[in-house]
Amino acid sequence: MRLQAFVSRRVVTAEGIRPAAILVEGEQIQVVVPPTQIPSGTEIHDFGDAAILPGLVDSHVHINDPGRTDWEGFDSATRAAAAGGYTLLVDMPLNCLPATTTVAALEAKRTAAQSKCWVDWAAWGGVVHGNQAEIEPLASAGVLGFKCFLIHPGIDGFTMVGEDDLRAALPQLACTGLPLLVHAELAGPIDAATARLANADWKSYATYLQSRPDEAELSAIRMMLSLCRQYGFRLHIVHLSSSRALPELRAARAEGLAVSVETCPHYLHLAAEDISDAATLCKCAPRPIALRISPTTGSS
Repeated sequence: MRLQAFVSRRVVTAEGIRPAAILVEGEQIQVVVPPTQIPSGTEIHDFGDAAILPGLVDSHVHINDPGRTDWEGFDSATRAAAAGGYTLLVDMPLNCLPATTTVAALEAKRTAAQSKCWVDWAAWGGVVHGNQAEIEPLASAGVLGFKCFLIHPGIDGFTMVGEDDLRAALPQLACTGLPLLVHAELAGPIDAATARLANADWKSYATYLQSRPDEAELSAIRMMLSLCRQYGFRLHIVHLSSSRALPELRAARAEGLAVSVETCPHYLHLAAEDISDAATLCKCAPRPIALRISPTTGSS
């Protein structure tokens, strides 16, 4: 197979941006060298000043295919990814039909993806009520990890899990060595807050803000950290919204627990003061966009 060189004056490497040639054989990068060191006979693709950089990975994508392709399918999702420089998507398990909670459902997703993908993709498996026997087979079949919800996910067919469900599933999950991604909210604090707001104006963003209190996320994270200590699995908290959880997460990592956490751009760039009433595009969970932190108001 003929060696190819992808050349640019702006190649992004671990050592910085520099002129370089990326030598590729088949679909595998062999080496990155100065342009003067391209072997003779190599097929050269010169991109001039256009930047060449490693492909990005989006590990939190909802492709919804099969079953809800009108929301987003493999063709549209991977085409958009390619346009934005992403070369790998990892699909969440809940929005497709069937949900990716069994090996059979994973194979249905793979069938749906055939001849539709512009970039690579992989799948997260789901941990739901009663599917603990599917966890190790899903791991063997190639999922990269598992996702669960501690509150209703808003999708019928992908059940939330409680502590008893997790205790049934975590021994199997720990054996796989794969991470468990957790939507960390407990229903109790949310139900109590919603009851107090029964007569409030639900078109008001302030009402929705009060309906998803920090305590729902904090209590969920504390429960997951306790289970992580007991079962020794890899724990990942998705889309953290409350900064109040950070000291406990830092302490857990210092303790040696295999804990990681992510947040989202909207939690970093938007503020409640800027969101108008009935702005449903800004409705999200866990806790919605909070108030700005200032020396006088503190954290909301």
